[in-house]
Amino acid sequence: MTAVQIIPLVILVVMFVVATKWPLNIGVMGLVASFGVGYFMLGMSDKQILDEFPASIVLTIIGVTYFFSMAQRNGTIDIIVRACVRLVRGKTLLLPWVFFLVAAALTSLGTFSPAAIALLAPAAIGFAYESRIHPVLMGAFIINGAHAGGFSPLSVAGVLVHDIALKNDFPISQGGLFIASFALNLILSVLTVVVFALIGKVRDGASGQYVDLDTSSTGRPHGQQVMTLALIAVILVCTLGFHMPIGFVTLSAGLLLAFINIKEHKTFIGGISWSTVLLVAGMITYVSLLQHVGVIDTLAQQALALGAPLLIALVLCYVIGVGSAFASSTALLTAFIPMAGPVLATSSLSASGTVAALAIAATVVDVSPFSTDGALVVANAREDDRQRVYKQLMFYAGGVVLVAPALAWALLVPTGIM
Repeated sequence: MTAVQIIPLVILVVMFVVATKWPLNIGVMGLVASFGVGYFMLGMSDKQILDEFPASIVLTIIGVTYFFSMAQRNGTIDIIVRACVRLVRGKTLLLPWVFFLVAAALTSLGTFSPAAIALLAPAAIGFAYESRIHPVLMGAFIINGAHAGGFSPLSVAGVLVHDIALKNDFPISQGGLFIASFALNLILSVLTVVVFALIGKVRDGASGQYVDLDTSSTGRPHGQQVMTLALIAVILVCTLGFHMPIGFVTLSAGLLLAFINIKEHKTFIGGISWSTVLLVAGMITYVSLLQHVGVIDTLAQQALALGAPLLIALVLCYVIGVGSAFASSTALLTAFIPMAGPVLATSSLSASGTVAALAIAATVVDVSPFSTDGALVVANAREDDRQRVYKQLMFYAGGVVLVAPALAWALLVPTGIM
């Protein structure tokens, strides 16, 4: 490697370390690093630096989070949750599966995984204590459910992974990615139940009070809620049926909702996930510079020296999995997926299967209490039980980090199933 390649790579590693140690947005660091490397090292103009700025992905993030923040504020999400919980009719052991499916539905429609977990965790963990279901088990099911739907063709993560793969000349199946993610998280949830049952921890001795969300209510949606549900159906038809760009569609739907609640429009704008916009924009812009100076190709060639492409894919799955337990999954996906390009070009490995394995390995480990998803579960545990939940979730996450990357690799890469 040349100095021009080593320095930007070292900067990338430093960015991940800093973002892990302090609550700084790695996307902001990526944009600043893009300026430093591009302008001072490579002599690029600002327009050249921003040639690969992911405008379409940024618009998708803005549109999706804009609309679904409004759906949350007007109570539509609560209606969906209450309706699903009523379906169990007192069969409390079905509650984790109900929240798994609700979380999957929310993320498959476009809600960010952390946002879906933030919406569901208070009710889910509250129901867990009331029903004496282990809160770590319930938390794992919410997170697994959110990741199960997290790579749908409507989701930001699904669009992001597809666009990165397409940009690197190995197009993948969006439907296949979604099905693989759902199946792997479903399998992981079944394994979780089995493990908790073997150690006798499905039922928990802890009990306590929780806020009643009026799940017995049989009131029908009204006003904005009816309109929101109708707009969700329209979004599905437009994006899946007519392949219209989801960013523009969700922005249009959100604007319609804003017109009937004009006084709260500022709060709706505040619901846009600007931190994710910065993260994705900064990381993709910086990784494009790494590609420009040949860092990605060089790393991939060094990986090829390992020999068997299957071994390379397994190593990549574990590296991205372990890294994601402490750092941003989205940031790691933008950095690692391009590395699979040369491996795929020189082997018979399936592009869809390999990329799906990497994507799943990067996200399922977000059950770690060091990640946003895991931290939300800990935060919603009862105050006097929070330390116990934190420790047990950390042990559970360690098992996931150990097993999940290998499971994703074994089911998707050697089999050629995708």
